[in-house]
Amino acid sequence: MTELATGRLRSGRHLGAGRLAGKRTLITGAAGNVGMGLVQGFLAEGAQVLAADLAVFNDFEVRPTTGNADALLTIRLDVTDPADWNRALALIISEWGGIDVLVNNAAIASALVPIDAREPEDWDQMMAINLRGPFLGTRAVIPPMRDAGGGAIVNLSSVAGLAQSRSMDAAYAASKAGLAMLTRVTAAQHGADGIRCNSVHPGPIDSAMMRAAYPDPEALAKRLSRVPMSRAASIAEVVAATIFLASDESSFTTGTAIGVDGGAIVE
Repeated sequence: MTELATGRLRSGRHLGAGRLAGKRTLITGAAGNVGMGLVQGFLAEGAQVLAADLAVFNDFEVRPTTGNADALLTIRLDVTDPADWNRALALIISEWGGIDVLVNNAAIASALVPIDAREPEDWDQMMAINLRGPFLGTRAVIPPMRDAGGGAIVNLSSVAGLAQSRSMDAAYAASKAGLAMLTRVTAAQHGADGIRCNSVHPGPIDSAMMRAAYPDPEALAKRLSRVPMSRAASIAEVVAATIFLASDESSFTTGTAIGVDGGAIVE
């Protein structure tokens, strides 16, 4: 069981403005590069955000730091622990009365490892964070969303879950493919509850995770050569797709996989 840590940070947007006005949102992996972008983007669109991560939030900043101080909460969350999910849901419900959006962003990646060299323990860790975590989050939010008449779940998957198998790590690709199918099954089973579930499938993202996965410049260049647009996605481009799927602009969109990949899926 992990220790619970919560706190408040200031955001820069008053409630009532923006495409996500008043949407009560839980974002996992919030202290990472993409997670930080998601938190900032959602706040800018008027959401109330519970930012969740295993990391300590001492250095976590969201700018500008003026405006509604109650729009952002933080919590320490181990996505593999059902008890932590229960605490996170209890916090967002007690503070804001419910949850409208879940963004399953927390994930890990690794360098490309041949299947016969992959340690079972590494495989299990990848599945625990990248697939068990979103499953537990989805499982936790369905009852309150259903009781409220609906909600939106957005899963941050990867092009690795759909295509380019030759250049993908088996553990990472399998976890992201599983997440894509979890998305579709959730959409099919809970559409009648008003719960939408979609996935975002970025190609390489210009982030610390990408640089960790491809520390060799030649390996990174080779990876980007398989992207028709010949570059990595920006974090802002991934955030934009996620905001669309969380907003009412996508009110009749569910079970969909959106590529933010520069055409890598069709390569």
